[in-house]
Amino acid sequence: MDRSKPSDSIEFPAGPAGVSLSGSLFMPDRSLGLVVFAHGSGSSRFSPRNRAVADFLNRADLATLLFDLLTAEENDVDQYTRQFRFDIGLLTERLVGAIDWVSRYEVTIGLPIGLFGASTGAAAALRAAAERPEQVAAVVSRGGRPDLAEERLPEVRAPTLLIVGGDDDVVIELNRLAAERLNAVHQLEIVPGATHLFEEPGTLERVEELARDWFLRYFRR
Repeated sequence: MDRSKPSDSIEFPAGPAGVSLSGSLFMPDRSLGLVVFAHGSGSSRFSPRNRAVADFLNRADLATLLFDLLTAEENDVDQYTRQFRFDIGLLTERLVGAIDWVSRYEVTIGLPIGLFGASTGAAAALRAAAERPEQVAAVVSRGGRPDLAEERLPEVRAPTLLIVGGDDDVVIELNRLAAERLNAVHQLEIVPGATHLFEEPGTLERVEELARDWFLRYFRR
């Protein structure tokens, strides 16, 4: 099958309620796998950091799907109430819906699937990996809150990379505690000089390299 496909704005169903979500899918000419992004609280598929990581992965022949975990209406409400951004159960449901969709979609079917979660999106990614152990091949968390998936961590089978900024002391400890609960292959990588958003020079580039290497390693298996 020819998987060559330009960057597209797409709509797809995600979740049992028949919700339709918006996303951006990019398929390199010879895609080695597909990375589905789960953004953090208060963010969207237009997150500049996630888009930078996605562009980097595309250059390594990895397909990417960035999508909004909330509908436009939910996002409008969330801007004022913040009632959805920490609803990890809802975010997980939407992410599982995305995994199921790309597993059936004609241009992505058969590709190894990885999850890249940032902040609260990392908790959704780990829960989704526990929900879909046969479909998720690898997980990467950037500045994530895996502790919010605590009760599902022992069920995760996918190799998991936890990336944390060296100056993000509280999140380092949360990730260390979460790593102790993982039974899957896992690694905690601390990027020196980085804070929570990896805005310092060279730190996001290090995240990109670590994520690329992790996905390629476990997609090839």
